[in-house]
Amino acid sequence: MPAISRIQARQFVLAKQGLLGEHRFIGKDGAYTYVRQAGCLQYDPVDVCGKNAELTLQSRVKGFRKQMLDDLLYKDRLLVDYTDKELSIWPSEDWPYFSGYRQRSMEHGCKFEGIPELERKAIEYIRENGPVSSDSLPIEGKVFWHSSMHWSGNWHTESKAARSVLEQLYTDGVLLIHHKSGSRKFYDLAERYLSPELLSAPNPCADEDSFTDWRVLRRIGAVGMMWNRRSDAWLGIEMTSQSREESFERLQRNGEITGIEVDGIRFPLYILSADMPMMEAVINGQADTKPRLEFLAPLDPMLWDRKLIEALWDFRYSWEIYTPAAKRQYGYYTLPIIYGDRFIGRIEPRADRKTGTLTVNGLWMEPGVKKTKKLSGRIDAAVRRLARFNGCGYQND
Repeated sequence: MPAISRIQARQFVLAKQGLLGEHRFIGKDGAYTYVRQAGCLQYDPVDVCGKNAELTLQSRVKGFRKQMLDDLLYKDRLLVDYTDKELSIWPSEDWPYFSGYRQRSMEHGCKFEGIPELERKAIEYIRENGPVSSDSLPIEGKVFWHSSMHWSGNWHTESKAARSVLEQLYTDGVLLIHHKSGSRKFYDLAERYLSPELLSAPNPCADEDSFTDWRVLRRIGAVGMMWNRRSDAWLGIEMTSQSREESFERLQRNGEITGIEVDGIRFPLYILSADMPMMEAVINGQADTKPRLEFLAPLDPMLWDRKLIEALWDFRYSWEIYTPAAKRQYGYYTLPIIYGDRFIGRIEPRADRKTGTLTVNGLWMEPGVKKTKKLSGRIDAAVRRLARFNGCGYQND
């Protein structure tokens, strides 16, 4: 098992993420390439200075604009909105892998009285009239139902019938999100946007163990380096500690992951075996380690395992959006700041679209980080990029 220093581990993760050295991901093609590498990006509708998925791409993809993600989702149809690690964005080409999930969703929906008949009405209306939202679908009343995105528990609540039937058909895979207007979703038939070959393709995974292995492998690739421990990085994957252990054993036995010893960390970390050339470049001092300064999204794939970040970087990050204001240590929507191979602080930018101005509500440097003239210039340049990304000017208070 190769042994490396913590600095080398940091450099590998950052190189894999495209956050160190010259940009590996450029333009719309680069955005798509990164999503394929990560497997999925978490979607969150909160837009303080860009939504989570947009900020994730903005930090890595040179020349990225919000419209590029919108085009990949709703024009090119290379990406889809669907559940994975919570509600996510992932490549359409992965559609066949989730056939078992969609089948369970269909079985789940049939258990609720009235849902099958409402589904038939909704499909007929959409086929004749095109994309709809829950406000424009002419189905009245309420039903007792809960989303099959939440498999645990048998509870169900009374909810708006139009919204319920659209969400059920969406998790069944019958509908896709056609577009979004703010946080409102408009749905249309999947068959209009995904090819018949893709829709009917068999699941590449022969059984549930194979599906678990595929997802674990994908999450390791998303973070860059993972340990075989309980982690938020595994959210959305139905597995126990034992099944995770078994999955890691199979992936190692098949040569798909490689264990790495990192100085000062008790547990072995694992990378994709396909990434060993990148790891060797870091170990041999041949990797591009030119420093960049970037702001990371709160749900950035690199941050999915906060304990691992703390172990590798001695940086503790908590997203305080749901923390009562009086109990926040920093701010409502703070973004970690990475500079070179270090976390140097966090920042709270806010875009005011009415005035077209981006302001910085707070800037907190990590202990031992000196805010030199050079560093201040780097931070200021990154804020200005973020302002342009949001179509704003920058108000430097």
